[in-house]
Amino acid sequence: MKHGILCHKLAGQIEHHSVAMAEIQDRRTNKRIPGAGTLHDYANLYFDAHNPMLSKLRAQNEDICVLQVDVRVLDLPGVIIADRNAASDWVRFFPVGEGLKALDRDRVFARYWTHPENLFEEMSHKSEKCAEVLVPDCVMPGFLLGAYVANEVALQKFQQLNIGLPVRIRRDIFF
Repeated sequence: MKHGILCHKLAGQIEHHSVAMAEIQDRRTNKRIPGAGTLHDYANLYFDAHNPMLSKLRAQNEDICVLQVDVRVLDLPGVIIADRNAASDWVRFFPVGEGLKALDRDRVFARYWTHPENLFEEMSHKSEKCAEVLVPDCVMPGFLLGAYVANEVALQKFQQLNIGLPVRIRRDIFF
C-alpha cells in the first residue's frame, strides 16, 4: 500500500514516516474511482495545504514540510480531480478540465472551514478544503519546485536533508 507522493531516487534518499491517519487509509484502500483504480493507485495532492489534514499535524510542525508541486502535474495522463477529500462518501471524480470547473474555489481556498452554527455545513466544507489532484502511481521529483516549513527548527532540519530543493518558512500555511 502506498500513501507517498515521491518516487524515483529522491524517495530512497530520505527516511519517510507516513503522516497518514490509519482510519482514513482504511477507507482509501477500498475506495474505487469510477472507471479507474483504487485511491491507493494514485498519489494524492491537496489544492490547498492549509487544510484539516495539516491542522491535525500541528504537533509535528518541526518535522514536516509542505511540498510545492508544479501545476504541470495536471497535464499528466490519467490525472483525476476529486472535488473534496477523495475518501469522502460525497466525493465526485472528474477529468482535469471538468474537475477544475467543478471546484468551488472560494470554499477550497477559504482560510477557515468551521461553521459552529451549522455542523453539517462544517463537515461538508471540511471535506471540500481537502479537494485533491490524483496522479497515477506517483509524482516524479522533477515536478517538485520547493518546500515550505513552519519555523526555523523545521527549516534547519529540511536543509540538513541536502536534497537540493529550495525551502522557506511560511508560517501562514501551518497551524
